[in-house]
Amino acid sequence: MNETRAHVEELLRTLKLRAVLAMYEETTEKAARNNLQYEEYLVALLEEEVKRREEASIKAKVSKAKFPFIKTMEEFDFSFQPGLSEKKVINLASLQFIDKKENIIFLGPPGVGKTHLSVGLGVKACMARYRVLFTSAQKLIEELVIASKDGSLMEKLLFYSRLNLLIVDELGYMPVTREQANLLFQLISIRYERGSTILTSNYVFDEWGRIFDDHVVASAIIDRLVHHAHIFPINGSSWRIKDKLKRGAA
Repeated sequence: MNETRAHVEELLRTLKLRAVLAMYEETTEKAARNNLQYEEYLVALLEEEVKRREEASIKAKVSKAKFPFIKTMEEFDFSFQPGLSEKKVINLASLQFIDKKENIIFLGPPGVGKTHLSVGLGVKACMARYRVLFTSAQKLIEELVIASKDGSLMEKLLFYSRLNLLIVDELGYMPVTREQANLLFQLISIRYERGSTILTSNYVFDEWGRIFDDHVVASAIIDRLVHHAHIFPINGSSWRIKDKLKRGAA
């Protein structure tokens, strides 16, 4: 029996069935106690392997998404932002907006939870096996500028176009030159109706012309972003102030 078990374990390692290998002995003993049929025993082992692979896949997608932190939708305190429609935001967690290639735009001052909501939706998308990437607007623009100078711009744009969900955080945190605005326009254009984008900004649309130093490009970017978009202005208090108030009260 020991030789047989050792041979089975060797075969499982060769096939890289890690979950089956980890659960093999325990499942075998349970099957013997409960008089499981061969098929039932096999199903129990294979279910463990499928579960392990699903968990590994989700973990890999979360890692590739490059979130600055992990926050969930369930952790968001809607009571602190009464002007934000909890029902509408929670409905987004169904991820139908990704299937429909729709965008989401969170607008509001710093600290109101724009990034938290973006990450929460991004994590949901990773769990559903979508290709997701989180980046700051400044980092994204810098990458596009570098690509335009070294001749890899089209390759970079195609990479972004293949993402199911691109999250662009803090647009307007730094001023954008006309050259940078044109590069961003190319990115938004190539993703238009091909993939979903979540974008956060401290500025309302009327102020974007000043951000980009080019009202024409700003209008063109806004036009493509909002055509199929869910827009959420958030005008509540800062979470950071909330935390300070809690500490002060304590």
